[in-house]
Amino acid sequence: MPLESCMILLDNSEFMRNGDYIPTRMEAQNDAANLLVGQKTQSNPESTVGVIAMSGGSGSTGSTVGAELLVSPTDDMGKILSALHGIPIRGGHGDNEVSEPPVDVAASVQVASLALKHRRNKNGAQRIVLFVGSPLTNVETRTLTRAGKQLKKNNVAIDVIAMGELEENEPKLKELVDAANGSGGEGGERT
Repeated sequence: MPLESCMILLDNSEFMRNGDYIPTRMEAQNDAANLLVGQKTQSNPESTVGVIAMSGGSGSTGSTVGAELLVSPTDDMGKILSALHGIPIRGGHGDNEVSEPPVDVAASVQVASLALKHRRNKNGAQRIVLFVGSPLTNVETRTLTRAGKQLKKNNVAIDVIAMGELEENEPKLKELVDAANGSGGEGGERT
């Protein structure tokens, strides 16, 4: 496979506790991410992988902040696997008094894009793999489309892996993928 820098965006909201995937969505996501990391790093020795948790750490007010960069793009399997296995479930259900979404997909994609922009080896393709297991209730399609257009401008492909909440998320995620990859672009949405 060709040289590629890849950012894996993981959903670590409370919705990942659901047992509709065996044993939980979080464990299924970690297994898939492990396979993805192994394939990317073994396909080309210079390929790099980074990890982002979309429900970040706690802010000063006790609320969760946006995306948390756990590992910038690297070829060190130890760092990557350590980050994958140390991700705690954080964030609310999105039904608190402020009704914030459990994950901020657009902000997470922007953080991933910045991490890819400042990677060590500027050669090769750039890709974001986005795992979503939370409903995108309060996320506007326009915001995701804007994030997708920014990815297309920066020549970053995106793949989406939706885990549950398909009825609500599929149209919004499709808009993100179409804006980023174009109608005939590489990459796409996987369910």
